[in-house]
Amino acid sequence: MTDKARMVNENQCQMCMPLGGVLAFKGVEGAMPLVHGSQGCSTYMRLASVEHYNEPIDIASSSLNEKQTIHGGEGNLRKALDNVLRIYQPKVLGVVTTCLAETIGEDMQRMIKGYVEGRNLKGVDIIPVNTPSYAGSQSEGFWAATRAIVEYYARPGGKHDGVNVIIPHISPADIREIKRILDLTGIEYTLLPDYSMTLDRPYGGQYTKIAPGGTRTADIARMTGAKATIQFGTTCPEELSPGRYLQQEYGVPLINLPLPIGLENTDRFTEALGQLTGLPVPDTLVIERGWLLDAMADAHKYNAEGRPVIYGEPELVYAFASVCAENGAYPAVVATGTSSSQLTARLRLLLAEADRKSVLLEETDFTAIESAAVSTAANIAIGHSGGKYLTERRGIPVVRMGFPIHDRIGGQRILSAGYAGTLAFLDRFTNALLEQKYASYRQLKREQLLDHISIEGDQ
Repeated sequence: MTDKARMVNENQCQMCMPLGGVLAFKGVEGAMPLVHGSQGCSTYMRLASVEHYNEPIDIASSSLNEKQTIHGGEGNLRKALDNVLRIYQPKVLGVVTTCLAETIGEDMQRMIKGYVEGRNLKGVDIIPVNTPSYAGSQSEGFWAATRAIVEYYARPGGKHDGVNVIIPHISPADIREIKRILDLTGIEYTLLPDYSMTLDRPYGGQYTKIAPGGTRTADIARMTGAKATIQFGTTCPEELSPGRYLQQEYGVPLINLPLPIGLENTDRFTEALGQLTGLPVPDTLVIERGWLLDAMADAHKYNAEGRPVIYGEPELVYAFASVCAENGAYPAVVATGTSSSQLTARLRLLLAEADRKSVLLEETDFTAIESAAVSTAANIAIGHSGGKYLTERRGIPVVRMGFPIHDRIGGQRILSAGYAGTLAFLDRFTNALLEQKYASYRQLKREQLLDHISIEGDQ
């Protein structure tokens, strides 16, 4: 079932497309994002990012206003580019658009080309990306920017034994875990975008305008000669897929996998690495897999009572639906604010054997999610802070994951990937179920006792 009847968005389940583009550029070394649009748009993006990542995050703006809406914003964009290059001295300048810039018809490619001509910009790459929010959510913006980055640096080059690893929007902690698994196998790799340090940096004692870290542009240029691309993008639209671009234009084989969250999904990742390296799974990962299996056996009797609502960005939603299903907690509701036919098709296949049918919602909002949660008797939720209303109004606890998380600390450190991350998530999920169960159990017993006393008093 999909949510197509309601035509109004009352409490959105997603964030804007340019925000996703900004976060992707934060994963490139020496990069600075610039939003071509109103000052309010960049302020909103900074606020959402700072509250989630708990880091100082600079996002420049061309600050369009009513005048530029009528006469065009090229002059403002040129001033913004001048200021960013002077103040931040970036190696990469990612320019994303907003609804305003797209609606008035700004030709980004022409304007950037005209700006670059006649200037000595050696050592600086300016990459424009069209990201109007009416065309998608932060998920599409993230994929669009990542593909634009790959396309910009792609050059025919020599073949090598390294692999490309392309990720969707996940937590810095999950990026570090994926990199740890790759390092354990000994494989050479380029991971893009890598914001594991830029958006979750250690305390350094002094503010830096552009945080160290990120994928090196020289490594991005070598992606065309890789042995293969592992892309965690089973729900990524074909036209936005960086891995598909490398396959079609440069013949790099594409291995499209779900995020390694859950036993089966992580197995698929380690099996793919084994095929690429010709080596067995490292002993460390074998032990961690055993710990996860043990935890699944411990928790299965509790998880069977779970009826979760899972919402957020498509790739995360599919991964968490998978891990819940393999632990016996078949989802009651699976929802995303993004339109992705790949997600619905894959979910129907995943949940085909469930005893009770799940409600699948796309391009939806929290009003529809809340209604579906009530009608399906859901008793737990998995997702970002937007779902806090499920707890406030319906008493359904929310296990935090995804973006944004602004009512808890440490959103950037939530680990769910790999065998170790899945085990950590399983504990969080199961304990939330148990806490809800025993809290309501005590309340029920108290109400029964009061009823009993009242009846005896009446007699």
